[in-house]
Amino acid sequence: MQLSDFHYELPAALIAQHPAPERSTSRLLQVKENGVEHRVFSDVVDLLQPEDVLVVNNTRVIKARLHGTKDTGGSAELLLERVVNHQEALFQVRVSKPLKEGRAVQIGDYTLTNLGRQGQFYHLRADIPLLDLLDSYGHVPLPPYIEREDDAEDDERYQTVYSQVPGAVAAPTAGLHFSDALLAEIQARGTQVAEITLHVGAGTFQPVRGDIEAHEMHSEVYAVDARALAKIEAARAAGGRVVAVGTTVVRTLESVAQAHEGKLCVCAGETQLFIKPGFEFAAVDALITNFHLPESTLLMLVSAFAGYERVMAAYQAAVAERYRFFSYGDAMWLERQPQHV
Repeated sequence: MQLSDFHYELPAALIAQHPAPERSTSRLLQVKENGVEHRVFSDVVDLLQPEDVLVVNNTRVIKARLHGTKDTGGSAELLLERVVNHQEALFQVRVSKPLKEGRAVQIGDYTLTNLGRQGQFYHLRADIPLLDLLDSYGHVPLPPYIEREDDAEDDERYQTVYSQVPGAVAAPTAGLHFSDALLAEIQARGTQVAEITLHVGAGTFQPVRGDIEAHEMHSEVYAVDARALAKIEAARAAGGRVVAVGTTVVRTLESVAQAHEGKLCVCAGETQLFIKPGFEFAAVDALITNFHLPESTLLMLVSAFAGYERVMAAYQAAVAERYRFFSYGDAMWLERQPQHV
């Protein structure tokens, strides 16, 4: 397939710049065999069965965007890619001239020293614990299509209500629609909620340039623990479905299955899995996800999951009905279909 196959026209007015007034009042487009149904997000309660397991990503977004000054006097904008240890991390650094090894960026009263390069990223070391520095001086790393500065509302609303493990630089946005009350209602009806972790990197916004087959995903860290595995296996044993909340959950579970002959296990690691049409799914049966950018790897993943023609038709319906798109936008419900091209 060509990159142009994943293009669609999106009016700029449909790109959500702020979250919905309440998490679960956003819209939900249910993609069905013969079309779509327009719902509200709280309807997921009716789409889930008691035997199902809802798998969520409990990563927590850190304040990963920093503004500083190079020790040579120029300005620098930094975006964390991934944490290496409690004082070191890989960053994207926007500067007028490349930052040389051994040079530093001043962030308030503290410094980040360049230890070298890893590909396009700078390996920087802070002189205090890194998360303390980010908490004090960092900004919520809103994606580039949200054309405003972050504010106090984003501190809460660009996190899921179940976020626990700091490490993401972008939110697992499908989870933003769940409120504590909605999760309680889901569990009261018998559906289990299992938590896994994948720390979303800035590479989630990396565009595909040219040949799809040549595209390489950035590496992201994941973990599946024994409690999550037990809930997934119990759902399978009861004849229930594994319902992934977001593409990050899909990539985590399918990465584990791919590495272990189609089976899930307790494990942690890194993934660069690029899911596109033709991929054979082994772990996930249904997916809740937001609407993704044209020509993006995430749109390719969704097309692989539910069928290319069906997904692209659903996107056209969403545009026609003026759904809100991207991170703070509305959501879709999709079920896994036989492989489509």
